[in-house]
Amino acid sequence: MNQPNGQQLTMPGPGVARVRRAAAADVPELVRLRSLLFETRDEEYFNPASVEDDWRRNLAAVLKEQLTADAARILVVDGVHGLAACGIGTVEQWFPGPHSVTGRVGHVIGVVTDPAYRRRGHSRAIMRALLDWFDTRGASRVDLYASAQGEPLYRNLGFVDHPDPALYWRPAHR
Repeated sequence: MNQPNGQQLTMPGPGVARVRRAAAADVPELVRLRSLLFETRDEEYFNPASVEDDWRRNLAAVLKEQLTADAARILVVDGVHGLAACGIGTVEQWFPGPHSVTGRVGHVIGVVTDPAYRRRGHSRAIMRALLDWFDTRGASRVDLYASAQGEPLYRNLGFVDHPDPALYWRPAHR
């Protein structure tokens, strides 16, 4: 459904979350919700002892920059006070191959729901809207990293184990 501001919304059925594109005024709440992703992770990778709060300022700057980018979609569900949930998707242009005809790869960059709003379908509604967006962008596949809590939802939406092993490299100075 087109809204007066031109944003496309998913129409909720009874009891289904209303998903909308994030706006500049949502950035502080997006930073708050994204911070929740790391609060329960005690591994050094997610919470390095050497990191200050600079990442939150950097996150706010990137969120503002990406709000209207063609290759990113930042979706939210409103709560009574602030945001109830958010999810971010990006599409990258890789090189096409027989396993990826368009070469476009979607990435889900964290779906998070405020603890006070969990188990109400907000993450599912955001994921469905992101999957629709990935489809319109011609993504050949969509990748994500699932938490133990989120994995059942993603599997229910059709996500399966990735055929490639995941490895990463990080420069020593970061």
